Amino acid sequence: MYRFRLSMLLFLHWQAGWVKQKSTPSSSSYRRFAVFIPSYKEDEVILNTAKEALKQTYPTEYFDVVVIADSLKPASIELLKAMPVKLVEVSFDLSTKAKSINEAFNVLPEIYDYVLILDADNIMAPDFIDKLNSRLVYTGVKAIQGHRVAKNLNTKFAVLDAISEEINNHVYRKGHRVLGFSSGLIGSGMAFDYRYYKSLMKTNNAIGGFDKESELKILRDGLEIEYVEDAYVYDEKVENSEVFKNQRRRWISAQLHYFRKYFLSGFYHLITKGNYDFFDKAFQQFLLPRMLLLGFVVLMAFISICLNGVFVFDLFPGVYFWVGIAVLKCSSVFLSIPNKYYNKQTLNAALELPKVLILMFLTLFRLKGANKKFIHTPHSGSVIINAEEEVESGVK
Repeated sequence: MYRFRLSMLLFLHWQAGWVKQKSTPSSSSYRRFAVFIPSYKEDEVILNTAKEALKQTYPTEYFDVVVIADSLKPASIELLKAMPVKLVEVSFDLSTKAKSINEAFNVLPEIYDYVLILDADNIMAPDFIDKLNSRLVYTGVKAIQGHRVAKNLNTKFAVLDAISEEINNHVYRKGHRVLGFSSGLIGSGMAFDYRYYKSLMKTNNAIGGFDKESELKILRDGLEIEYVEDAYVYDEKVENSEVFKNQRRRWISAQLHYFRKYFLSGFYHLITKGNYDFFDKAFQQFLLPRMLLLGFVVLMAFISICLNGVFVFDLFPGVYFWVGIAVLKCSSVFLSIPNKYYNKQTLNAALELPKVLILMFLTLFRLKGANKKFIHTPHSGSVIINAEEEVESGVK
């Protein structure tokens, strides 16, 4: 199982590394977008996010910024009302993104072609909507994912989180598209056909991982998810171990939940309808988190080498197997890391890897109930960027 998965990962990394996704010519046909920004207690960042969202090069008459305000302070609400955005105020006993999005659908008129989902801390590059629109017009797909990149690299944890996201972009988005599979969704920087997604979300009651639920249902419907590599949206990375631990706990719990919910139906759709996309996504929920798998195979290789050298004893199925698997895994990771991260800052951040591995391992024993309550990831708002300057400085 591990050897099969690592071989596939290496193949995906290699393919994605050699193939450059073609840019789509800018379209003169404009679709109308509703930019949803669910904001739960995000007073620190939402005002700047809303302000930046209005700075798109896309014609202003073809998009509206919709802030879905859940538990914001009265002062923040008043400031948002003074901005040229649509404000949807919500209040729930148990807040979730799915509930906020559904409430916005309920109160807004169906005058839009697409809904674009952002996190409350996300900053779009100025041409983000324009590039999504061009690809949507060109392909006619109902779901599309942009390229989410780090907004901050101010701590070691933020650097590691940024690298992890880029590896996921390389494998589960670009790599999958190169091989003809659908791109994975991330949870923000993604757009959908408005009416289709409104209908889809009516049955989405997810507490954690609403994007996984959406992705699995889209693929179950036999639809394709596109990826636009050069459409950038900036996302705040976790800055400390406590936030990292809570975030990963939520992610792993959601992963296990959706494996139990969709694996059998994914297998059924594979056999009866040849739906490889749906099965592939359902099967992914079974796999160990990449960081834990990396730590496991490297540890097993180290133990195997030590046993073989000291006691002339091989750890089944042998030292060459474990060393080979470790080399494959490490190679696949290194191939996915963008060149800009090969620097002293990353080397210093790598010293935190043992701590990260321990935190993730301990998280496996604290998953109970994590998918039954909303675990909020706070954003500091300490990093304010100019998206246009970031693109010009060479984020590509």
